Amino acid sequence: MSAASSHITDAMDDTLQRLLDAELRAEQLARQAEDDQERLIQEAMAEARAEHERFTARLPELHRAFVAKAEERAEQSIAELRRRYDERHALLRDQAEHREEEALMDAFQVLLDPEH
Repeated sequence: MSAASSHITDAMDDTLQRLLDAELRAEQLARQAEDDQERLIQEAMAEARAEHERFTARLPELHRAFVAKAEERAEQSIAELRRRYDERHALLRDQAEHREEEALMDAFQVLLDPEH
């Protein structure tokens, strides 16, 4: 084998070695990327489970707050209805007293002057 052909063979061997090294690095990078992706997926799933557990744990508190707010609104509505009822009751009582006086006056008129 001549020196030139030995040099070409060495150059080809170096090129092939560099290609093999590059392929190995590419495979390592691909494995590392897959590992990173799997780790991120697992972390995201763990975070989602933790968030779900936190939400589930807060459900009784959220329910109590909702019920308390609903009771407060109901009490306000009841108070408003009572206020309106009392106003209407007072108005009706005043009207009844006024009409009672008119009815008594009319009754006295009939008793005093039956022909009228």
